[in-house]
Amino acid sequence: MSATEFQLKVRNGVAFVRAWLPSAAPRACVQIVHGMSEHGGRYARFATALTRAGYAVFAHDLPGHGRTARAPDELGHFADEHGWRLALQSIRAVQVDMRERYPGVPLMLFGHSMGALLSQDYIVHHGRDIQACVLSSTTGNMGAMRAIGAVLMNAEIAWGGPRHRSALAERLSFGKFNRRFKPTRTAFDWLSRDAAEVDAYVNDPRCGFRASSGLWSDLLAYGARLREPARLARIPKNLPVLIIAGTEDAATQGTRGPSILERAYAQAGLKDVTLKIYDGGRHELLNDTCREQVTTDITDWLIAHSTARRT
Repeated sequence: MSATEFQLKVRNGVAFVRAWLPSAAPRACVQIVHGMSEHGGRYARFATALTRAGYAVFAHDLPGHGRTARAPDELGHFADEHGWRLALQSIRAVQVDMRERYPGVPLMLFGHSMGALLSQDYIVHHGRDIQACVLSSTTGNMGAMRAIGAVLMNAEIAWGGPRHRSALAERLSFGKFNRRFKPTRTAFDWLSRDAAEVDAYVNDPRCGFRASSGLWSDLLAYGARLREPARLARIPKNLPVLIIAGTEDAATQGTRGPSILERAYAQAGLKDVTLKIYDGGRHELLNDTCREQVTTDITDWLIAHSTARRT
């Protein structure tokens, strides 16, 4: 296998992309969409495992994240306008590049957290172009705080502009999530039971940064629309979806949010939806103490759906 990095032209500039490629022709291509306040490089261990199983894996840094951000002050901000749409377009650009590199090879999508919300939206528009989708640590219900948060973020934008870094949103989300695990060692104990993994996140200068009011506004606005019946109806009924969740994920209310999403997809007529629960798992299952089992389960599921015909 080999690992490479490159820049890809996208609508609002360039996206930084990492790729892990098998020596032989891949059985499929897997595209990873990372979460908020992190970057695609954090998925190297997972990507290496998939590559050893015969997959070509691509992970790009979303707008305002990782090495796609052109300067430190761009971290945590999609765009002044249409940020969510630009993030979706960056996912599309990487997928088109994958298709050009490996014509005829099945394409599969993996999204984590905010990346899973983007992936939920992506399969509404482009679900026919992928073979299967894995959604990690996501939700089908953003709760009553979504509407309140949207009002607060719009007020912050009116006051400080869309690039204003929102301490309020951080306190109402990440701060609230961490309180579940008192006494806490760091501000990010909610991510994983593995202290070394939490420390790696804390010490990574491209992780843990404060997101902008504009990004939060985008996420809350578009996240609220993902369960609209008209949108769910556009997802191909034969698209296999795997949802993975930890019982102690404070960001998804444990299994409540993922279970709501599973039911919504089933009610929309999707024929192959699987919810896999990990007891004690926190938000970053691929970096938690259960990561080996999680990686094995995802790999086995991808293999089972790499060649299966969608009917």
